[in-house]
Amino acid sequence: MKKLALSSMTVAILAASGAAHAQSSVTLYGLIDSGIGYVHHADGSDNLVGMINGNLSGDRWGMKGTEDLGAGLKAIFQIEGGFDVGTGKLGQGSRLFGRQAYVGLQGDTWGTVTMGRQYDPLTDMVQAVTADNYFGSAFATPGDVDNNDNSARFNNAVKYVSPSFAGLQFEGMYSFSGVAGQAGQGYTYAGGVSYANGPLSLAGGYLRATNNSARAGTWSSASADSIFDSHINDGYVSAKSYSIAQAGGQYVIGPVTFGASYSNTQLKADGFSSFGSTEKYNSGKGFIAYQATPALLTGFGYAYTSASGDTSAHYHQFSLGADYNLSKRTDFYAVATYQRAYGTQRLSDGTTQDAVASIGSYGYNGTDSQELVIVGIRHKF
Repeated sequence: MKKLALSSMTVAILAASGAAHAQSSVTLYGLIDSGIGYVHHADGSDNLVGMINGNLSGDRWGMKGTEDLGAGLKAIFQIEGGFDVGTGKLGQGSRLFGRQAYVGLQGDTWGTVTMGRQYDPLTDMVQAVTADNYFGSAFATPGDVDNNDNSARFNNAVKYVSPSFAGLQFEGMYSFSGVAGQAGQGYTYAGGVSYANGPLSLAGGYLRATNNSARAGTWSSASADSIFDSHINDGYVSAKSYSIAQAGGQYVIGPVTFGASYSNTQLKADGFSSFGSTEKYNSGKGFIAYQATPALLTGFGYAYTSASGDTSAHYHQFSLGADYNLSKRTDFYAVATYQRAYGTQRLSDGTTQDAVASIGSYGYNGTDSQELVIVGIRHKF
């Protein structure tokens, strides 16, 4: 009888342990995206043929998990590192978890609060309705001057994401400078709102990132990564701050998705800067995506960026893409982009030159034109 009681107790403990385990989960995941590409005018008039990786999606691996705390409350975490599949090197400045690293609480009724290195509300909400969400950097803003292709992530960040109220959702984020005595420098704040109702999706937001005070004329913010990927905007790496306002939307009609977006980026100067006047980039983009078959997605995109204030340059960009799913986890893709530049742009040494083309966030600085073609494979695990 005593033995039977002990057995029953053991079963009860194991059942309770199993129930607790079922309410928690940890997932290991990743993505590898590698392609063979050709860039006409990749470095001045020189061309490039070789591996170009992280095209539709950045290469990554990570872990994420949840723990059910009861009463509709969960503890959540995510750590995610980027890497170059061609060399095996870590990405995002050789950070182990450079893409994301955060922990927080999620409530069914009041929303989610997370703390750590994170994406900003514009990336979360606006990028999802742009062509970059489907075809990557080849369809992103020239030079990625508005962070449409995730050039920047944000450290020491506290972020709130609301529940969805009949399709309406909003986010807010503040990133601390983390530098003693410099609470008023090196911080970032951002907010965004989105709305989804059937075939219609809309989103918009604003972000402002500030540089540290003692920076010797370069970008060294404790909270915000650099967005200065190429000659299109690297002349403003010494900016006191950058601000980005974005809005976009898409509409689905059967197998066709139409999308458009607009952004305004401003780079402001102070006494440390190598330029004197605020530089502004106004960018407009549009795309059409067609689900030709359940496995095949095709698309066309156009982007126009105009600089004003400190210098004047204009960039026209045309993109084509196709993505074919072999399975739920593996797909083949091909993208092609042409960009043409006009006018004058500033360099990081403070001088100016005739504007050169630079597609997306790839960072290749060409001549007044540039063409890119990539064929690749992407696998998710």
